[in-house]
Amino acid sequence: MNTALARPLRVIFAGTPEFARVALEHIHGAGHSIVLVLTQPDRPAGRGMKLQASAVKQYALAHAMPVAQPRSLRLDGKFPDDAAQARAAIAAAQADVMVVAAYGLILPQWVLDDMAVAPRLGCLNIHGSVLPRWRGAAPIHRAIEAGDSVTGVTIMQMDAGLDTGAMLLVESLPIEDSDTTASLHDKVAALGADMMVRVLAQGAGAGLPARAQDSSGVSYAHKIEKHEAAIDWRQDAQAICRRVRAFNPFPGASLQLQGESIKVWRAEPAAAALVRPGAQPGQVLALGAQGIVVACAQGAVVLTELQRAGAKRLPVADFLRGVEWQPGMQLDVAAPAQTAPAA
Repeated sequence: MNTALARPLRVIFAGTPEFARVALEHIHGAGHSIVLVLTQPDRPAGRGMKLQASAVKQYALAHAMPVAQPRSLRLDGKFPDDAAQARAAIAAAQADVMVVAAYGLILPQWVLDDMAVAPRLGCLNIHGSVLPRWRGAAPIHRAIEAGDSVTGVTIMQMDAGLDTGAMLLVESLPIEDSDTTASLHDKVAALGADMMVRVLAQGAGAGLPARAQDSSGVSYAHKIEKHEAAIDWRQDAQAICRRVRAFNPFPGASLQLQGESIKVWRAEPAAAALVRPGAQPGQVLALGAQGIVVACAQGAVVLTELQRAGAKRLPVADFLRGVEWQPGMQLDVAAPAQTAPAA
């Protein structure tokens, strides 16, 4: 696809985290005019819980882009003044298109199709999956958790539904056995940013055929909740290791031992020779510099990087120097975690 610009577009960009910042940087670098940036309000972060601007806001301010941070866009919602001010800013921007990437607020109907306000080419979304698989808030996490071998990015014309709009451009990429959400996030973010630049070069999709999603292949990537972090040793080894990768970096998988919660950042299925038939799920079978072997419902898991509360992440050899673990110890068996429905 030819990415040479016929003319720069006037773009409103709506996004918040690093995933969105990558896209904003690429669109800006391609020569488009960013006439307004919408991002979430500053949030407390870090040990001091000081207010911190989003990654998108930091980039926007560094490049003298106008920024608005409404708490809501619903005129009939809890913050109608915020919504009214945002509406006025969007109307005044006279944009060609709005690009949305991990914004965090639902766009109401007036943003999508009010001719007096909405950008003339509508709103385009960068979604981190091959739709209709993994509509929703956490497509990267859920793809790893489910054991998918492939994910990708969809550039979608937004409508009133949850990730239900027509698709303008879809591309796939493989999920490697070693991928965590952190590593896959970076790949998906880079691909999505590149794809959006290509779509904008075609007049925000005006020259691209829009394709409806196949409603028979829908699955939902529900928001990741902290309670999902606890490892349930009654699952099989493959499922546990996928969850460890899916929840790295957030919320971080965790094991429980005598009331202490310990983060597990890396784990792999144990070789057959390390598995002990009849062992109870959660029983420590062996430990050493190469890993801590823990029995589960089917097979066993080797834990290779862990972190105690208030301490650093450590490879297992260093972690074991600070604890008195022994073979035969029994880890707490967590309650079954709630996950997204199977596709």
